[in-house]
Amino acid sequence: MEHALSPATLAELRRPRPYPAVSVLTPTHRREPDNSQDRVRLRNVVAEAKRRLEADPAVSRERRAEVARELDRAMAEVDLTHTEDGLVIFAAPGEHQVWSLARSVPERVVLSDTFLTRNLVSAQAADRPFWVLSVSADRVTLWSGGHDRVAEDHTGGFPLIRSRDNFDAERMERIGDLPSTFRDEGTRQFLREADTAMTEVLRQAPRPVYVTGDQAALSLFDDVGTVAKCAVHIRHGGLTHASPEAVWQAVRPVVAEQQRRTADTVAQELEAARGRRAFAAGLDEIWRSAREARVRLLAVEENYQVTVRDVGDHLEPAADGELDAREDVVDEIVEQCLETGADVRFVPDGSLRDAEGIAGVLRF
Repeated sequence: MEHALSPATLAELRRPRPYPAVSVLTPTHRREPDNSQDRVRLRNVVAEAKRRLEADPAVSRERRAEVARELDRAMAEVDLTHTEDGLVIFAAPGEHQVWSLARSVPERVVLSDTFLTRNLVSAQAADRPFWVLSVSADRVTLWSGGHDRVAEDHTGGFPLIRSRDNFDAERMERIGDLPSTFRDEGTRQFLREADTAMTEVLRQAPRPVYVTGDQAALSLFDDVGTVAKCAVHIRHGGLTHASPEAVWQAVRPVVAEQQRRTADTVAQELEAARGRRAFAAGLDEIWRSAREARVRLLAVEENYQVTVRDVGDHLEPAADGELDAREDVVDEIVEQCLETGADVRFVPDGSLRDAEGIAGVLRF
């Protein structure tokens, strides 16, 4: 199952496809007893997708059978023991994908000529992804981080490994020869290469960066390139070969503190916008502003979700399952704001109580 949504992956998912491109969404649960019905619910929504294919006169018998096979293959890949809060299946002639999201999604089946990506985009923003780069004299490892985890990432050719006869950085650490290791020109060149590789990763997928390593490694990496100068340094060696859990435990307190600072900065920007009359609050006002591309900064509480009905010039509350109800309007707004260049920030629940869970700073 897929987790990481890069700009290149998103562009590929949005590519027009031969009709029908089927998107199947269903909420899932991480723990018992809530997850006991996930399998039945998933089976039912996939069956609904097949019924929709059967009933659509624009879908030929051959194409219907081909997409149904892709749905079956996708179902075989679903591992409900490791799901998060939402599951998305994409199926089209000759292809399928399964995405696990750390954000709930409405139960839905969509047949179109493109896949429905708004829920992936919103989940990615809510996950507040970041990079961790673990640096040593002989290995540089890249980790992709999110809400409650990190995983090793091989983007950009990572891990980078330096091979040299009789070179053992860990042994040098034990015998006290680490400072001379980081004065070595070969080490400097190796870390320059790591800096260049990471610069390209950030060009393709910009995120906050945390760099871990011994003080000597951090100092040299800062000296030879540009990435470390814009990153948060964590003085913690031995993580280039560590498990994802060990890396997460090392970076978690620092990440949490950075996110608290970000939330404080967002609150300050919203307050300043009030004085400039550039402040918008509440779902209806934010929805209209997003459609007009007026939102520069969007702040959303982490678990803010609401179901509404579009009645033309404004939104009205609606119950889940009602005809014409839009259960993921918050995800629509997030995607719309990101596409128009807004900075989207998710903040702790309760932070925007006066704004009913969603607020923004306007461009004009």
